[in-house]
Amino acid sequence: MALPRLNNKAARALFMDRHALAEQPSGGAKDGDLLNLIHRLGFVQLDSINTVARAHDMILFSRRSSYRATNLKRLYERDKALFEHWTHDAAVIPMEFYPHWHLRFQRDAELLKSRWKNWRRDGFEQRFATVLQHIRDHGPVSSSDVGKDKKKGSGGWWDWHPSKTALEFLWRSGALTVIGRNGFQKRYDLTERVIETHLCPGNMSCETEETVDWLCNAAMDRLCFATPGELASFWDTVTVTEAKEWSKKALTQGKLQEIEVTCADGRLRKLLARPGMTEAKTPPPPGRIRVLSPFDPMLRDRNRAERLFGFHYRIEVFVPAAKRTYGYYVFPLLEGDRMIGRIDMKATRDRGVLYVSALWPERSVRWSDARTKRLHSELDRIRRFAGLDRVDFSNDWLKDAK
Repeated sequence: MALPRLNNKAARALFMDRHALAEQPSGGAKDGDLLNLIHRLGFVQLDSINTVARAHDMILFSRRSSYRATNLKRLYERDKALFEHWTHDAAVIPMEFYPHWHLRFQRDAELLKSRWKNWRRDGFEQRFATVLQHIRDHGPVSSSDVGKDKKKGSGGWWDWHPSKTALEFLWRSGALTVIGRNGFQKRYDLTERVIETHLCPGNMSCETEETVDWLCNAAMDRLCFATPGELASFWDTVTVTEAKEWSKKALTQGKLQEIEVTCADGRLRKLLARPGMTEAKTPPPPGRIRVLSPFDPMLRDRNRAERLFGFHYRIEVFVPAAKRTYGYYVFPLLEGDRMIGRIDMKATRDRGVLYVSALWPERSVRWSDARTKRLHSELDRIRRFAGLDRVDFSNDWLKDAK
């Protein structure tokens, strides 16, 4: 019997809808409205690069044009409606999800203790008690407040002094909680002083099977269709073996079904989905152009984005300048349900300018005057968001597709 099939356009629409990009970027962007948006996404990745605005702020602004960076800071640091930890990278996550991070604390503790002995200098384990006592006596700290007597190594970011490594380990394993950031430097406090008592490890314990079930269900709700490997990588806590076992059980129980999804290149891919997903209807996405963060959750899985949208994207911040195809930090461009190109731009804050040095359309996109007009509208929105006065373009900003 033929499997139910989801064509590529419908698949893109469903995936965009789950990532809050299939609607106009209007509506509330603070307090409960902002929390609901982050809940819908699952998490928002944090990143320090500030070419135009930080990644987490760009992610939220692309979905809510009224969003401002202070809204997230207030929700996270004042209201404590979010906590910071890892998915595939550092992220802010709804506090409601905190009990399901107990498993992550446990697994990070086991993994990092052995890994960091090889990657970083020895001695961090002996600093645990000292660091915890210091915070207990003196309050929250940043990495610059501990290990002041330790000589800084010359090995780069991985050559932390033992006290900084201890701070990070105690955070990743749940004893400490990040309560906010000064600039982009984390501030740590004792978890027992930050997280409500009934949520803390030791007071509320979710069994591994319960957490795996929650994580896989939550991933499927946000991905719409996926392989077990994609379910596992969404939160990056569940193993692929656990996701396979969960998927097999869900199929047997009728909670999942196999479907075929048409990729951008016409190939069919067998995936798992909720029953009835191939009949689901979503409104067509708005035709406006949107600039996305390189870390946007819709593009986080680069291989999935390429299969679904035909968009090959790799960030080049770690590529030597001479070897870059596009640029240091190039933003993807979304129009309707298509990825139409990428733009290299930067906020020149001392001049109050958003400077566009280059835009490369995708090969399948014919760049028109109408698109340029829509681009100007989007860049003017970003200009205001970034607190800049005007947008300037290089003379040869519109490039040929590569």
